[in-house]
Amino acid sequence: MSGFFGVALKEHCIGDLFFGTDYHSHLGTRRAGMATYDKETGFERAIHDVEATPFRAKFGKEVNKFTGNMGIGCISDYEGQPVVVRSQHGTFAITTVSKINNVNEIVGEIMAKGAFFNEMGNGEINSTELVAAMINQKDNLIDGIKYALDKVDGSLSMLILTPKGIYAARDNHGRTPIVLGKKEDGYCASFESFAFANLGYETYRELKSGEIVVFDENGVKTLCAGSNCPTRVCTFLWVYYGYPSATYEGVNVEEMRYNCGRLLAGRDKGVDADIVAGVPDSGTAHAVGYANASGIPFSRPFIKYTPTWSRSFMPTIQTMRNQVAHMKLIPVPELIKGKKMLLIDDSIVRGTQLRETGEYLYEAGVKELHIRPACPPLLFGCKYLNFSRSNSEMELIARRVIAELEGAPVTDPEVLAEYANPDSEKYAAMVEGIRKEMNFTSLRFHRLDDLLESVGIDKDKLCTYCWNGKE
Repeated sequence: MSGFFGVALKEHCIGDLFFGTDYHSHLGTRRAGMATYDKETGFERAIHDVEATPFRAKFGKEVNKFTGNMGIGCISDYEGQPVVVRSQHGTFAITTVSKINNVNEIVGEIMAKGAFFNEMGNGEINSTELVAAMINQKDNLIDGIKYALDKVDGSLSMLILTPKGIYAARDNHGRTPIVLGKKEDGYCASFESFAFANLGYETYRELKSGEIVVFDENGVKTLCAGSNCPTRVCTFLWVYYGYPSATYEGVNVEEMRYNCGRLLAGRDKGVDADIVAGVPDSGTAHAVGYANASGIPFSRPFIKYTPTWSRSFMPTIQTMRNQVAHMKLIPVPELIKGKKMLLIDDSIVRGTQLRETGEYLYEAGVKELHIRPACPPLLFGCKYLNFSRSNSEMELIARRVIAELEGAPVTDPEVLAEYANPDSEKYAAMVEGIRKEMNFTSLRFHRLDDLLESVGIDKDKLCTYCWNGKE
């Protein structure tokens, strides 16, 4: 994932840009950057590696150096951005939140016209640079943005910093959010709604799917009212990605997670547990909702050590991911030994992290371990967000268990649909297979219909592809 922030003020913007971008650190921990525009000196940009050092520590020099009243910033899991481009549209800086599935097709078309791209260290092309190249295929900036939004198979939202203002464009299907903030001396655009609250802004409005606007310190102008494509907001934003204080489509993340736990408890009448706990941090609100609805006491039997450990799936090497997942969670044996524990995590993806969590809970003396993931089994790799860069769905524990049950990897949509149906025998066999492999006392996933009810908006506006393969 990635998160971005843009700001235009009547005076110096670097303070708001710095803190607004930093508030997106939970969405990416590999590369970060800021770009500003000053009417006297032009564009300035800096990009730093933030894998080992937090954003705030890396960009302290830029706070004292950068000038100007407009800027954009990004924290990313992957490519370095913002990218500064010189083109027929003039010089601009661009940052994106995207997943582009048809990179080779687009690159081939553009290179046929004489363009070229710089490869990143891993041999791939910077997606944000590619989006800039798509924009430059058209005669004006607006047509270029529309072309890029329409051309990309996957998802694409962007901020573009120009001398005239900041352009913000939301993905045609609205898979990721952009929210505008307003205060007396300017405006901002942000992935996370809470990122500007402590900076004196109030929420102005969210962009619609496919909407393009331009804003400066004086106001916001709509350039494209939106796309004709159906809205498909990523449901995983509420389940996992989003910060608890964030709100998407009018629904707060913490409130949605509480609803998840409440509905989980409603279907879990026969469980015998002494305490309810959540895997921190994203599992905590789910657990509170479950505990309050069920009457089983909430407890914190292990604590997340937050000062230095980042999100555990961030390292590219699986063994390191496992190690980080183990190192950052500290058990409290006094609250574990002899207990029948019901533990809620946001999801089970590969299964490696939760398996390790279960192992050290058993080592700490837990008597029984009942697992309740806050979303259904993941059966499909995400096509629209960079949740995992794996090319193989067989890394998903649900797909591995299905392959064992069927005797071979399964790709038939009709067979997979049976496994996605929580009322089918195949679904029950898959869940039992996962339970045995993970060595849990019991395992029950959140149902998709209950998950959608937990969000509480029009179900047709929510993307559920990773659970049922439906776009």
